[in-house]
Amino acid sequence: MAAEMVGGGGRKRSVEISFDQNYNIQWGGSHFKSLNQGKEIQLMMDTSSGSGFVSKMFYGSGFFHMRIKVPGRDSAGVVTAYYLTSRGDKHDELDFEFLGNREGKPYTLQTNIFIDGEGNREQQIHLWFDPTTNFHDYQVLWNQHQIVFYVDDIPIRVYKNKRILGLRYPSKPMQIETTLWDGESWATEGGRIKTNWSYAPFKANFQGFDVSGCETHQSLNDRHCGSETYWWNSKRYWQLNPAQHKQYENVKKNYMTYNYCNNKQRYPKTHLECQD
Repeated sequence: MAAEMVGGGGRKRSVEISFDQNYNIQWGGSHFKSLNQGKEIQLMMDTSSGSGFVSKMFYGSGFFHMRIKVPGRDSAGVVTAYYLTSRGDKHDELDFEFLGNREGKPYTLQTNIFIDGEGNREQQIHLWFDPTTNFHDYQVLWNQHQIVFYVDDIPIRVYKNKRILGLRYPSKPMQIETTLWDGESWATEGGRIKTNWSYAPFKANFQGFDVSGCETHQSLNDRHCGSETYWWNSKRYWQLNPAQHKQYENVKKNYMTYNYCNNKQRYPKTHLECQD
C-alpha cells in the first residue's frame, strides 16, 4: 500500500508505486519486461508463450484499477485480461477481457462474472476510443452492495447484491491477475478469425500498481472487509449517483454490443439478477 490521495470521482487513489511492491510474475517470465524503474510492465506473447502477473495478496473488497494499453495492429485472437479471481473449482471471478481484432476493426471489451464456478454472464462493449494508442484506466469496485466495472471512471456494468432474493454474490477472497494469451479458438468472431503470428510478439503495457483493497487470507473473507471504515464500503458507493447513472445508461444505449440478459435464445428464462 502507499499514501492515498483523492482521484477522479472522489475516489481515493494511491501515489504511483513500483510493480514489485504488490505483484509477482506468474508465468512467462521470459516474456515480461519491466520499464521505467518498475512503474510500467510489458507482457509479450509469441508462438512459444504468453505471460502474466498476479498480486501477492488476496482481497475481500476494494476499488481495483490498472492502466492498460493493449496490443495494436492485427491483434485478432489475442486476449488481454485483467481480473480478480479466487482459487478452487467453485471460484469467484470478475473479468475484464480485451478481445483483439483485425487491423482497423474495433476491439471488444468483454466483462464476465463467475460465482461458485459458474460464469456465462458476459457483456460486451465497443469502447469510445482506441485502446491501443494510449493508456486508459480500467477499474472494479467490489463491496457488499454492488460490483461496478468502470472505464476511466465511467461505469460500464453494475451487478447488484440480491442475496435477499436468494441469489449468490461474489464473496471469496480474490487475487488480482493480468494475462496476455492466445484465445484464437473463440476471441474474434467466435474463433473464425485466427491469430496472425507474423505480427508477434504481441505486446500489452500496464501501469498503476497501487491497490486499494482489504487484505485477507485466501481461505477466509474476514468480516472486517465489509467495514465502512474502508472508503469503498461507505454509503456513497452502495449505488451509482445520478451523474454516474446517466453515464451508465449512455454506455448501454450506444456502446453495448452483447448482454447475456437479452439473449433469449440461449437463456429463455430471464435471469433474476437481470431484473431491475
